[in-house]
Amino acid sequence: MEKFQGKYRISSARLQNWDYASNGMYFVTLCTKNREHYFGQIIKPKVENEHSVMKLSEIGNIVETEWLKTPGMRPDMNLMLDEYQVMPNHFHAILIIGENEFNKKELIGGSAEIPAGRDAMPRVSIVTDGSNSKSDMVFELEMRMISETNIIHKNKFAPQSKNLASIMRGFKSAITMYALDNNIVFGWQSRFYDHIIRDFDEYQRISKYIRNNPDNWENDKLR
Repeated sequence: MEKFQGKYRISSARLQNWDYASNGMYFVTLCTKNREHYFGQIIKPKVENEHSVMKLSEIGNIVETEWLKTPGMRPDMNLMLDEYQVMPNHFHAILIIGENEFNKKELIGGSAEIPAGRDAMPRVSIVTDGSNSKSDMVFELEMRMISETNIIHKNKFAPQSKNLASIMRGFKSAITMYALDNNIVFGWQSRFYDHIIRDFDEYQRISKYIRNNPDNWENDKLR
Protein backbone atom coordinates (compact mmCIF):
# COMPACT_ATOMS: atom_id res chain seq x y z
CA MET A 1 0.00 0.00 0.00
CA GLU A 2 1.08 3.61 -0.52
CA LYS A 3 0.22 6.91 1.14
CA PHE A 4 -1.76 9.77 -0.42
CA GLN A 5 -2.21 13.02 1.54
CA GLY A 6 -1.05 11.23 4.68
CA LYS A 7 -3.48 8.31 4.33
CA TYR A 8 -2.90 4.77 3.12
CA ARG A 9 -4.60 3.77 -0.11
CA ILE A 10 -4.61 0.68 -2.28
CA SER A 11 -2.20 0.97 -5.19
CA SER A 12 -3.83 1.12 -8.61
CA ALA A 13 -4.03 -2.11 -10.60
CA ARG A 14 -3.62 -0.10 -13.82
CA LEU A 15 -0.35 -0.38 -15.72
CA GLN A 16 1.09 3.09 -15.15
CA ASN A 17 2.81 3.57 -18.52
CA TRP A 18 -0.03 2.20 -20.62
CA ASP A 19 -2.67 4.28 -22.41
CA TYR A 20 -5.94 2.47 -21.70
CA ALA A 21 -7.58 4.07 -24.74
CA SER A 22 -5.18 2.16 -26.98
CA ASN A 23 -6.23 -0.14 -29.78
CA GLY A 24 -6.04 -3.61 -28.27
CA MET A 25 -7.65 -6.54 -26.50
CA TYR A 26 -8.38 -6.44 -22.78
CA PHE A 27 -9.43 -9.19 -20.38
CA VAL A 28 -11.61 -7.63 -17.68
CA THR A 29 -13.08 -9.05 -14.47
CA LEU A 30 -15.65 -7.40 -12.21
CA CYS A 31 -16.73 -8.81 -8.85
CA THR A 32 -19.79 -8.19 -6.72
CA LYS A 33 -19.49 -6.59 -3.30
CA ASN A 34 -18.27 -9.17 -0.76
CA ARG A 35 -18.54 -11.68 -3.63
CA GLU A 36 -22.23 -12.15 -2.99
CA HIS A 37 -24.00 -14.45 -5.48
CA TYR A 38 -26.28 -11.83 -7.02
CA PHE A 39 -26.12 -12.98 -10.64
CA GLY A 40 -27.57 -16.47 -10.38
CA GLN A 41 -26.31 -20.00 -9.86
CA ILE A 42 -24.37 -22.72 -11.61
CA ILE A 43 -26.48 -25.72 -12.62
CA LYS A 44 -24.50 -28.94 -12.85
CA PRO A 45 -25.29 -31.31 -15.72
CA LYS A 46 -27.49 -34.31 -15.04
CA VAL A 47 -26.02 -36.19 -17.99
CA GLU A 48 -22.38 -37.17 -18.17
CA ASN A 49 -20.19 -35.20 -20.61
CA GLU A 50 -22.57 -32.24 -20.68
CA HIS A 51 -21.48 -28.81 -19.48
CA SER A 52 -22.52 -26.87 -16.41
CA VAL A 53 -24.65 -23.83 -17.22
CA MET A 54 -25.17 -20.50 -15.55
CA LYS A 55 -28.81 -19.81 -14.63
CA LEU A 56 -29.09 -16.04 -14.51
CA SER A 57 -31.05 -14.12 -11.92
CA GLU A 58 -32.91 -10.92 -12.86
CA ILE A 59 -29.86 -8.78 -12.18
CA GLY A 60 -27.65 -11.36 -13.92
CA ASN A 61 -29.75 -10.99 -17.06
CA ILE A 62 -29.28 -7.22 -16.86
CA VAL A 63 -25.51 -7.68 -16.65
CA GLU A 64 -25.58 -9.64 -19.91
CA THR A 65 -28.03 -7.25 -21.59
CA GLU A 66 -26.04 -4.13 -20.68
CA TRP A 67 -22.76 -5.70 -21.77
CA LEU A 68 -24.19 -6.53 -25.19
CA LYS A 69 -25.29 -2.90 -25.53
CA THR A 70 -21.76 -1.59 -24.95
CA PRO A 71 -20.52 -1.25 -28.56
CA GLY A 72 -23.74 0.43 -29.67
CA MET A 73 -23.58 2.95 -26.85
CA ARG A 74 -20.03 3.99 -27.79
CA PRO A 75 -19.91 3.77 -31.61
CA ASP A 76 -17.12 6.35 -31.81
CA MET A 77 -14.77 4.01 -29.92
CA ASN A 78 -15.02 1.15 -32.44
CA LEU A 79 -15.59 -1.53 -29.79
CA MET A 80 -16.14 -5.24 -30.26
CA LEU A 81 -17.11 -7.87 -27.71
CA ASP A 82 -15.42 -11.24 -27.63
CA GLU A 83 -15.88 -14.05 -25.06
CA TYR A 84 -17.76 -13.16 -21.90
CA GLN A 85 -19.33 -15.02 -19.00
CA VAL A 86 -21.64 -13.96 -16.19
CA MET A 87 -20.86 -16.01 -13.07
CA PRO A 88 -22.72 -16.03 -9.71
CA ASN A 89 -20.53 -13.32 -8.20
CA HIS A 90 -18.33 -12.01 -10.99
CA PHE A 91 -18.16 -11.21 -14.69
CA HIS A 92 -15.37 -12.02 -17.17
CA ALA A 93 -15.05 -10.58 -20.66
CA ILE A 94 -12.66 -9.84 -23.47
CA LEU A 95 -13.20 -6.35 -24.84
CA ILE A 96 -11.59 -5.13 -28.05
CA ILE A 97 -10.95 -1.41 -28.49
CA GLY A 98 -10.46 -0.79 -32.19
CA GLU A 99 -8.60 2.08 -33.79
CA ASN A 100 -10.58 5.29 -33.38
CA GLU A 101 -10.14 9.06 -33.34
CA PHE A 102 -9.20 9.00 -29.65
CA ASN A 103 -6.33 6.51 -29.87
CA LYS A 104 -4.65 7.13 -33.23
CA LYS A 105 -0.91 7.05 -32.65
CA GLU A 106 2.03 8.67 -34.34
CA LEU A 107 4.20 5.83 -35.61
CA ILE A 108 7.85 6.24 -34.74
CA GLY A 109 10.91 4.12 -35.37
CA GLY A 110 12.93 5.21 -32.36
CA SER A 111 12.96 4.03 -28.77
CA ALA A 112 9.71 2.93 -27.15
CA GLU A 113 7.86 5.14 -24.69
CA ILE A 114 5.98 2.03 -23.57
CA PRO A 115 8.21 -0.66 -22.01
CA ALA A 116 9.02 -3.55 -24.34
CA GLY A 117 6.54 -6.41 -24.24
CA ARG A 118 3.70 -4.33 -22.84
CA ASP A 119 1.88 -3.54 -26.07
CA ALA A 120 -1.64 -4.91 -26.30
CA MET A 121 -2.54 -7.17 -29.17
CA PRO A 122 -4.10 -4.88 -31.80
CA ARG A 123 -7.54 -5.56 -33.14
CA VAL A 124 -7.20 -7.44 -36.42
CA SER A 125 -9.46 -8.38 -39.30
CA ILE A 126 -12.78 -10.06 -38.65
CA VAL A 127 -14.26 -12.58 -41.06
CA THR A 128 -17.79 -11.39 -41.76
CA ASP A 129 -19.95 -14.42 -42.41
CA GLY A 130 -23.04 -12.98 -40.73
CA SER A 131 -22.21 -14.47 -37.34
CA ASN A 132 -19.37 -12.08 -36.37
CA SER A 133 -17.15 -15.15 -35.84
CA LYS A 134 -13.40 -14.79 -36.08
CA SER A 135 -11.18 -16.99 -38.19
CA ASP A 136 -8.34 -18.28 -36.01
CA MET A 137 -6.21 -18.78 -39.11
CA VAL A 138 -6.66 -15.17 -40.23
CA PHE A 139 -6.19 -13.95 -36.66
CA GLU A 140 -2.93 -15.86 -36.15
CA LEU A 141 -1.53 -14.90 -39.55
CA GLU A 142 -2.17 -11.21 -38.99
CA MET A 143 -0.75 -11.42 -35.48
CA ARG A 144 2.46 -12.82 -36.94
CA MET A 145 2.60 -10.00 -39.48
CA ILE A 146 2.06 -7.41 -36.78
CA SER A 147 4.80 -8.86 -34.56
CA GLU A 148 7.27 -8.74 -37.44
CA THR A 149 6.70 -5.08 -38.38
CA ASN A 150 8.68 -3.68 -35.44
CA ILE A 151 6.53 -0.54 -35.43
CA ILE A 152 6.21 1.20 -32.07
CA HIS A 153 3.26 3.36 -31.09
CA LYS A 154 3.97 6.70 -29.49
CA ASN A 155 1.98 6.91 -26.26
CA LYS A 156 -0.34 9.94 -26.45
CA PHE A 157 -3.00 9.63 -23.81
CA ALA A 158 -6.59 10.00 -25.02
CA PRO A 159 -9.45 11.74 -23.19
CA GLN A 160 -10.23 9.93 -19.94
CA SER A 161 -13.87 9.61 -21.01
CA LYS A 162 -12.82 7.47 -23.96
CA ASN A 163 -10.85 4.63 -22.42
CA LEU A 164 -11.27 1.24 -20.77
CA ALA A 165 -12.04 2.67 -17.32
CA SER A 166 -14.83 4.88 -18.66
CA ILE A 167 -16.42 1.90 -20.44
CA MET A 168 -16.38 -0.17 -17.27
CA ARG A 169 -17.70 2.70 -15.12
CA GLY A 170 -20.64 3.16 -17.47
CA PHE A 171 -21.36 -0.56 -17.56
CA LYS A 172 -21.27 -0.93 -13.77
CA SER A 173 -23.39 2.19 -13.31
CA ALA A 174 -26.13 0.87 -15.60
CA ILE A 175 -26.53 -2.30 -13.52
CA THR A 176 -26.43 -0.36 -10.25
CA MET A 177 -29.13 2.03 -11.47
CA TYR A 178 -31.34 -0.87 -12.57
CA ALA A 179 -31.00 -2.46 -9.15
CA LEU A 180 -31.89 0.81 -7.40
CA ASP A 181 -34.87 1.48 -9.68
CA ASN A 182 -36.21 -2.04 -9.09
CA ASN A 183 -35.44 -2.34 -5.37
CA ILE A 184 -32.94 -5.15 -5.92
CA VAL A 185 -30.25 -5.61 -3.29
CA PHE A 186 -26.97 -5.38 -5.17
CA GLY A 187 -23.49 -3.90 -5.05
CA TRP A 188 -20.23 -3.98 -6.99
CA GLN A 189 -16.72 -4.31 -5.66
CA SER A 190 -15.29 -0.82 -6.08
CA ARG A 191 -12.55 -1.71 -8.55
CA PHE A 192 -12.29 -3.90 -11.61
CA TYR A 193 -9.35 -5.96 -12.82
CA ASP A 194 -7.86 -5.85 -16.30
CA HIS A 195 -5.19 -7.66 -18.24
CA ILE A 196 -3.70 -6.52 -21.55
CA ILE A 197 -3.76 -9.44 -24.00
CA ARG A 198 -0.42 -9.38 -25.81
CA ASP A 199 -0.44 -12.32 -28.23
CA PHE A 200 -2.58 -14.97 -29.89
CA ASP A 201 -1.62 -17.80 -27.54
CA GLU A 202 -2.62 -15.70 -24.56
CA TYR A 203 -5.89 -14.81 -26.28
CA GLN A 204 -6.65 -18.51 -26.80
CA ARG A 205 -5.88 -19.40 -23.18
CA ILE A 206 -8.05 -16.62 -21.79
CA SER A 207 -10.91 -17.36 -24.18
CA LYS A 208 -10.88 -21.01 -23.12
CA TYR A 209 -10.75 -20.03 -19.45
CA ILE A 210 -13.85 -17.83 -19.84
CA ARG A 211 -15.79 -20.47 -21.77
CA ASN A 212 -14.97 -23.16 -19.21
CA ASN A 213 -15.63 -21.01 -16.16
CA PRO A 214 -19.01 -22.62 -15.31
CA ASP A 215 -17.50 -26.12 -15.51
CA ASN A 216 -14.66 -25.05 -13.20
CA TRP A 217 -16.87 -23.25 -10.68
CA GLU A 218 -16.04 -25.67 -7.84
CA ASN A 219 -12.38 -24.64 -8.04
CA ASP A 220 -12.90 -20.97 -8.92
CA LYS A 221 -10.72 -18.62 -6.84
CA LEU A 222 -13.46 -15.98 -6.94
CA ARG A 223 -16.16 -18.29 -5.61
